[in-house]
Amino acid sequence: MNENLKNDNKNYVIAIGRQFGSGGREVGQRVAQLLDINYFDKQLLLEASKASGIHPEMFEAADERTPKFFPSLWPLNLAMAGSTFAGETTMTDDNIYKAQCQVMKDLVDRKPCVIVGRTADYVLRDYCPVISVFLHAPIDDRVRRIMERGDCDTREAAEKRSDKINKLRAEYYNFYTDKLWGHADSYDLSIDSSLLGIEGTAQLIVEFVKRRLQ
Repeated sequence: MNENLKNDNKNYVIAIGRQFGSGGREVGQRVAQLLDINYFDKQLLLEASKASGIHPEMFEAADERTPKFFPSLWPLNLAMAGSTFAGETTMTDDNIYKAQCQVMKDLVDRKPCVIVGRTADYVLRDYCPVISVFLHAPIDDRVRRIMERGDCDTREAAEKRSDKINKLRAEYYNFYTDKLWGHADSYDLSIDSSLLGIEGTAQLIVEFVKRRLQ
């Protein structure tokens, strides 16, 4: 199946943006399974850490967060031996973002993949074929999923967490791209994941990918 979904001999990426609680991780994993391609979400941070030599805690702290406008005073003992930034006395969020962007390109060079979040659609837009998808869902559906997976114990807490994380994701995406997070015209496909569920949504995306790239 992979060979049939390549365009001009370049690997493709399915970039999934998502509201918190809309099932982005589950849908992304299922899409990757159906297409037999790689999947990256939080794993992307570990890949970036290994490639750059920067401690993973730095990537975790800056993950989908708007950068600060001053150097982050990361202690050098957090940087792993062999870091490309070992000669610097500070570590900026911008350096961390650049390292993450390079890893995305390295990953898609290896094999087609699904990347969830982290502005992958924008970073790779001129590098390889990109199919960009945004997943959203009504608040009731998102709250249910958030509570079922144990992120929050009450509806109020789940709503607050969802609002906070969605705000951070929007600020991050809007800062690093020339598009607007969650707006339909920023993506190839925008889906309410509550309508078809995880499996149905994943299958819809797979069918769209086939039509889009063939």
